[in-house]
Amino acid sequence: MSLATQVVELGYAVLAEGLTAAEMDSVLQEIEGLDPIVRTAGHGGVRDVFRRCPPLRSLVTHSAVRAAVEAVVGQGAFAVRGVLFDKHADANWKVPWHQDLTVAVRRKVPTNGYGPWSEKAGLPHVQLPTEVLERMLTVRIHLDDCDSSNGAVRVLPGSHLAGRLTDLELASWSRAVQPVTCSVSRGGLLVMRPLLVHASSAATIPTRRRVLHLDFTSGTLAAGLEWSEQWRCAA
Repeated sequence: MSLATQVVELGYAVLAEGLTAAEMDSVLQEIEGLDPIVRTAGHGGVRDVFRRCPPLRSLVTHSAVRAAVEAVVGQGAFAVRGVLFDKHADANWKVPWHQDLTVAVRRKVPTNGYGPWSEKAGLPHVQLPTEVLERMLTVRIHLDDCDSSNGAVRVLPGSHLAGRLTDLELASWSRAVQPVTCSVSRGGLLVMRPLLVHASSAATIPTRRRVLHLDFTSGTLAAGLEWSEQWRCAA
């Protein structure tokens, strides 16, 4: 099954070959400057990493990342969000079943079909309508080995095809579908649709689990709304 077919049908794919060992060492060196922000925030994550750490923008045009994105989203794709997650012994959280619905925009413009609104890291955020989310793709670059012992993502295959779900519908999906744990080795990629229902448990063996979460699209927002950032995939 091709990558595109797997993502279309199941909503996700694990790619063992992403960044090389040397590329991983370079990325880890670059994110060292984000560690104080992670510790200060106290919740194991840093938003807006492309602005906080400009060298990470090169990941958008990395051959493995670009190939995965273009296979699913098509030519002209660009990144609209970058987040660093850093799960470890002092930040060992769990996340219930959910969909990724929210992105940052340049300014708040009340628009039909968009909402509710919130503010995170000083930026306006809004939940997107289904038709916009269906054109998006998430690439999670794993900076450490990740499995069920240290909080790997679990997914409900096929759930992305149901659109935006209510809390009751999320609960129904979690009872009806056998979850899959997405174990990914260091340097590997987890590619998934934002609408795919997913969760993660607290680590039972809290080794470090660092992940760069990048969101891509080739689509536009409603008139008056603009993505907070756009980093092109073109080499």
